[in-house]
Amino acid sequence: MKIVVSLGGSLLYPLNEEYIQKVANFIKNCNEELYIVTGGGKIAREYISMARKSGVSERYLDRIGIAVTRINAMLLASYFKKRVPCSIEAASKMAPPVIMGGTTPGHSTDAVAAKLASVVKADLLVIATDVDGIYDRDPKKHSNVSMFEKIGIDELQKIAGRGWKKAGANVVIDAIACRVIKRARIKTIVLNGRNLKQLENAIYGRQFKGTEIIV
Repeated sequence: MKIVVSLGGSLLYPLNEEYIQKVANFIKNCNEELYIVTGGGKIAREYISMARKSGVSERYLDRIGIAVTRINAMLLASYFKKRVPCSIEAASKMAPPVIMGGTTPGHSTDAVAAKLASVVKADLLVIATDVDGIYDRDPKKHSNVSMFEKIGIDELQKIAGRGWKKAGANVVIDAIACRVIKRARIKTIVLNGRNLKQLENAIYGRQFKGTEIIV
């Protein structure tokens, strides 16, 4: 099977050598064809927030975020002595495991992962973030929340909004990714990437804790 994993930058930074080593081992031991797209996380948002004060455009700010995602990808790819592709086209032509970051301004790494899943005709897209799934409200801001075990793509699109708004937006899944998932009918799961056992369960069709997106 071909599996694309959008690995949130919040999972990689602050740097945790033990976790990154576990991710590298997971990739090495996985029997499936893995494509990993790394996010920028908190450090990208910090750079973007500071640079925004200078008055540059949102697209310029997004390029800063993309650079951070690629640094994260290079760190993880160093365990495999592989280059990091800068485009979906280049990634699709490489032999797995493939590890990459962002591509062009206006596209989150979730959107990149969804587009890559569409191009390589992946069997599964996993959005691995720092929360257990998709909630009715932001679990980091509210205590009384409910997690969806399943959610239709149309309902998710209402939550995600209509399009890219600004660089560094911190959402579970963005509108562009939703559109790609819907158009290509990609089987998609959102889960907590800190628990690699849940990721393994999701890949191999076992019971897992997370949210399945119904397309």
